[in-house]
Amino acid sequence: MKKFFLLIGIYVAAVAVTYAGPYAPNADISGTTAISASDSSFVGWATGVAELVRGPVDISVPDGATASFGEANLALGASDTTQADPYQVVSLGDGGYITLTFANPISNGAGYDFAVFENSLTYSTDNVGFWELAFVEVSSNAMDYFRFDSISLTQTETQIGSYGNLDTTDINNLAGKYSAGYGTPFDLQELATRSPLLNVNAITHVRIRDVVGSIDPTYATYDASGNMINDPYKTNFSIGGFDLDAVGVIHAIPEPSALVLISASLLVLFCCNLSLRRNCLI
Repeated sequence: MKKFFLLIGIYVAAVAVTYAGPYAPNADISGTTAISASDSSFVGWATGVAELVRGPVDISVPDGATASFGEANLALGASDTTQADPYQVVSLGDGGYITLTFANPISNGAGYDFAVFENSLTYSTDNVGFWELAFVEVSSNAMDYFRFDSISLTQTETQIGSYGNLDTTDINNLAGKYSAGYGTPFDLQELATRSPLLNVNAITHVRIRDVVGSIDPTYATYDASGNMINDPYKTNFSIGGFDLDAVGVIHAIPEPSALVLISASLLVLFCCNLSLRRNCLI
């Protein structure tokens, strides 16, 4: 299994990492934005899968094997993945994606509105870890999707290898930058003026799309500034690519309250009574 070999790869990885990025550090480090799966701010979790399109385990071999680990429903409900048990996930493969739905649409509240959980491994107590990254896109009409502006400051001169590592502080607005059990949060306010086709107060779909991670321009994916995103490649295993654990909701449109339901019922009764009175006068 991929994660098992990563534990061995920790001791033989030769990739040098510089901890100098400007973005939020790893979980349990001062200044982090990581949110624990047990945090009381979560009011709900993804409840449905609209689509799952898996990518190849190696995008340079498009006719080769496709990522196959985990059923789609493993991305539903509360996060249940830890570093000790990292396999309650659905793997997307190179460039694959999954689209999730929610019983109550996500709304744009104060601060972060939802968080994405992966089964990433932290090598130590600092910012280095095995991070498999993904773009995050949202829709309020199930047709038009809008991507959060992501940033990757990881160097692009040397390919991060299959068991390589990244510095959390070089990454922003890419899911997967935090350890298993901690979600990467997203704020819908960042997309509030993106398009009239997007209602940030009623997000019905969240799409998670794997970042390929290759620095070969033929296969590379790019951040919002046009930088190639360098992350572990190749991950040519059945559990290759981004491994989605869960999507937790922090702000959601609530169910109709009892008061609203009573008010609606009284309005219906009033209209019916008015209609009957008019009929009697005819």
